[in-house]
Amino acid sequence: MIISVKNVSFFYRVLNKKHNSIKGLFKDFIKGKISIENYMALDGIDFEVKRGQVLAIIGRNGAGKSTLLKILAGVMSPSNGELSIDGQIAPMIELGAGFNTELTGRENILFYASLLGRDLKDVRLRVAEIAEWAELRDKLDYQLRTYSTGMIARLAFAVATDQMPDILLIDEVLSVGDEAFTIKSRARITEMIDSNCTVIIVSHDLDLVVELADEVIWLEKGKILMSGKPAEVTTAYKSSGI
Repeated sequence: MIISVKNVSFFYRVLNKKHNSIKGLFKDFIKGKISIENYMALDGIDFEVKRGQVLAIIGRNGAGKSTLLKILAGVMSPSNGELSIDGQIAPMIELGAGFNTELTGRENILFYASLLGRDLKDVRLRVAEIAEWAELRDKLDYQLRTYSTGMIARLAFAVATDQMPDILLIDEVLSVGDEAFTIKSRARITEMIDSNCTVIIVSHDLDLVVELADEVIWLEKGKILMSGKPAEVTTAYKSSGI
């Protein structure tokens, strides 16, 4: 197994307060009316992913999908449980989150690649190809703050998928950008899947889930409500009215 998740839970610490003002908070603190509660975002998650498998995670907003992906990406650590990952990960959770708006497109390619643990000697040789795929070759030496949201998304996607990782994590990024970008990005993801890359995708696009995934996990309120074949799980999800 390339990924093993055993009894993983994650909770946020939430401040339970009655007032939003500093004065009100201070009074509540003096009177002992402020308490900290644990909000359980993930509760006892268990699953395994085989090398080369495509796993989709579905569920309504707030179900814990993005939290789970961030734990798999190493952005956050689980509060409880065990997590084992055997391979290099390329996370596409928030396209452009690893960029610096004051750097140029060229500089951001190298900056983002370094965050992904890439060999910068190899990346420097591929800067032109990355920019060409993102259709930004003529904007490569402009500061990122001059880019549109779609341009940033294209550049981030191009960098993240320029090299074949062992594991690719995707959080709704295939719905970012215009129709042409969506078609182009889906084609590249399909190419990576065909090359035996392990993919975990979070998406509200159930047709895409059925098309790409080998298995689907349905999360609800931080727990796995159902897992299995894409057609069966998505049908149950749609008929639930959630």
